Amino acid sequence: MSDWMLRGQEQSGEKPHSWWKVMCLTGVDYFSTLGYQPGIAALAAGVLSPLATLVLILVTLLGALPVYRRVAADSPNGEGSIAMLVKLLSFWKGKLFVLVLLGFAATDFVITITLSAADATAHIDENPYWPDTWHGQEVLVTLLLIAALGAVFLKGFTEAIGIAVVLVGVYLGLNVIVLGDALWQVFTHPTVVTDWTTALTTSHGSPLAMVGIALLVFPKLALGLSGFETGVAVMPHIKGDLRERVRGGKRLLTTAAVIMSVFLLTSSVATTVLIPAEEFQPGGEANGRALAYLAHRNLGTVFGSVYDIATIAILWFAGASAMAGLLNLVPRYLPKFGMAPAWARAVRPLVLVFTGTAFLITWIFDADVDAQGGAYATGVLVLITSAAVAVTLSAHRTGQRARTWGFGAITAVFVYTTIVNIVERPDGVKIAACFIAAIIVVSLLSRIFRAFELRVARIDADPVARGWLEEIGNRQIRLIANEPEARDTREYSDKLAQIIADNDMTDQRDVLFVEVTVRDASDFETDLLVRGELLHHRYRVLTLESSSVPSALAALTLWIRDTTHRRPHIYFEWTEGSPVANFARYLIFGQGEVAPVTREMIRQAEPDRRRRPHVHVG
Repeated sequence: MSDWMLRGQEQSGEKPHSWWKVMCLTGVDYFSTLGYQPGIAALAAGVLSPLATLVLILVTLLGALPVYRRVAADSPNGEGSIAMLVKLLSFWKGKLFVLVLLGFAATDFVITITLSAADATAHIDENPYWPDTWHGQEVLVTLLLIAALGAVFLKGFTEAIGIAVVLVGVYLGLNVIVLGDALWQVFTHPTVVTDWTTALTTSHGSPLAMVGIALLVFPKLALGLSGFETGVAVMPHIKGDLRERVRGGKRLLTTAAVIMSVFLLTSSVATTVLIPAEEFQPGGEANGRALAYLAHRNLGTVFGSVYDIATIAILWFAGASAMAGLLNLVPRYLPKFGMAPAWARAVRPLVLVFTGTAFLITWIFDADVDAQGGAYATGVLVLITSAAVAVTLSAHRTGQRARTWGFGAITAVFVYTTIVNIVERPDGVKIAACFIAAIIVVSLLSRIFRAFELRVARIDADPVARGWLEEIGNRQIRLIANEPEARDTREYSDKLAQIIADNDMTDQRDVLFVEVTVRDASDFETDLLVRGELLHHRYRVLTLESSSVPSALAALTLWIRDTTHRRPHIYFEWTEGSPVANFARYLIFGQGEVAPVTREMIRQAEPDRRRRPHVHVG
């Protein structure tokens, strides 16, 4: 059971898929917004809904799409814009920045799961065939839908993609029928168009005023931009080499954006012209389900129920793209930074964690769609804005002036949209702040609990270092840990004299100094390259670069033991100062309480004390 649970995605036999199949996985989120986007547009813009939707389409095709095509090219392994921004920052500020962005990503993706399941429940509740006894059980139904989604991902990605392909094909096909019938009614009943245009001119006067209002209400339609970040996050599931994956990712993003743009515009026109305005209001039959309203009214209850089933199914499975995005992002960052347990690299435990989190969010918000909408929009817009900033900086670094200005203008649009959304719905930022705080606290606690883990992925040595070890491998190997300072003759002679005096050492022939340079202590796992240097014609020094001095020394002694088949001795001096302060220095800067931490790492890595390297402290 534990082997099955901890098996990683690659180990469980998952295979990559054609780009259009992966598009369906992200499309269940993107395309499912048709279930509520026309109603949102009608409530926000009224008779101007088609014009406001056109603004959304222009921002999608001329803004979000070019941004994420660039992200796909610069980050083909699914890290998204986060990876592009992380390159600009190092040390702890870079890690904290990642945690903040992951907090917004978690807000976007987790709320996608809970909001979509809650919206599916709302569609279930509105269907005339739904039993009266189940009315008022929205939380229970939503939890069952989330549990079913989690069960699919416990099975595997192949099953999830297969379900997504079927759902997207059926849902888009039914929408073609519903919108085709609705547009036919619009064309064959010109009076409805006349009534609409009359309402336009009566309410807003000049065309310039109409455009101005459409631009002002555009931020309220921002949910129609969802799906781009998940579109990049699922790129690792596209088959082919790196170039083919990038090409497939761009096709995925472009095709999804064009399809959605067509459906958004036609649905906005059809619903605005054919549905009375009062039906969009809370309590109205078209509130949150405008296309379902048209399906029932124009094509009958049976077809309407079939459409409801398809809408419910795709809304339920809309969380699949978010789950896939989380399962791709979290293992790439948190375990690597030491800010999640090692089991977080495996898919199935994470599925249980995210499903449990979705349960909690559903219970807190009582499966209320409107209550979660602000957090969803905030997460979506912050991620899109960060992506726009990332590609702007990328274009600037590569000297592409025209693209820098173009992406800069797109960034300004998304910054404006994000600010307006936050001002109008500040609850979204509050929820995102809770996610960010939770991730930071859990990550820091994990880093502390994993403080004594061996943090070296691979060790290699240059010919000089290997030669020395081969030479003394049949005798006694003695290592002296030295914190390099001036690196002059006096430093090494004094250090050797101190170690000899403290440990009553008589044989100095096989002594090797070991010096570790800490480059970025915020990194958790590192590869070690051991280099040999002969200083002042007599002192043999092994030099290493690592994120942690104790981890490098512990890993080196174990590697020498396995390479030479002899247990080496390593000698330390006690660190001066407060042990608490020195341990804090170790956690933050990778140095400090070196001797006891090195010994503890060796103890945890090698349970058999008869095989452990010898640690001496004087």
